[in-house]
Amino acid sequence: MTSYGQFCPVAKAMELLDERWTILIVREMLLGSRHFNELRRGVPKMSPALLTKRLRSLERAGVIRRSDIGGRSVYSLTDMGQELTTVVEALSQWGIRWVGELGDADLDPHLLMWDMRRTIAVERWPRRRTMVQFRFRDVIGRSGTWWLVVSGDDAQVCDFDPGYEVDATIVTDLRTLTEIWRGDIDWRYALSADRAEVHAPAEIAREIPSWIGQSLSAAIPRPA
Repeated sequence: MTSYGQFCPVAKAMELLDERWTILIVREMLLGSRHFNELRRGVPKMSPALLTKRLRSLERAGVIRRSDIGGRSVYSLTDMGQELTTVVEALSQWGIRWVGELGDADLDPHLLMWDMRRTIAVERWPRRRTMVQFRFRDVIGRSGTWWLVVSGDDAQVCDFDPGYEVDATIVTDLRTLTEIWRGDIDWRYALSADRAEVHAPAEIAREIPSWIGQSLSAAIPRPA
């Protein structure tokens, strides 16, 4: 851990938290990730070796604890880690208000679909198993097609066809769906501007914007 050589509490906190990926690991745990593979899905561009290293650093610092349950490592935030909730929320609000521009390198279908899976409003979906397919026009290969399956209170995202009946297919580009999810644009605009298409029976197509919704950050006020 690199020292700033200052007694300032901000400096002392950042000695721990400003290492690359560290605060994003905390973000993932605040959003409910508990296992190594869940954390990997939330930081898909981070190598497994570096994730292991950062988890060990956070454990030594007392931010997280690791338990062995059923032969699997389970990670949880300590009281010290839970106190970072307001820090992460404040960073999220500040970032969406003042650092809103997205470069092409910021667009990641893996993270987008994983974030949708863990915060989507499943209570708006039918009480039967329902599957929506996503096709990104600008993503080549396996990452260009995804399936979101909601059954009861459980949501799962797949990068392979799970074999269930498709209720609706959303065709768009990665930037458009990312901007919808973040709240930069809304579903009405994306559909009317032909930036997104919904292929489904009319009664389902009308419900898709409500089913998918937008992320928690979409509700954060933006500067005029």
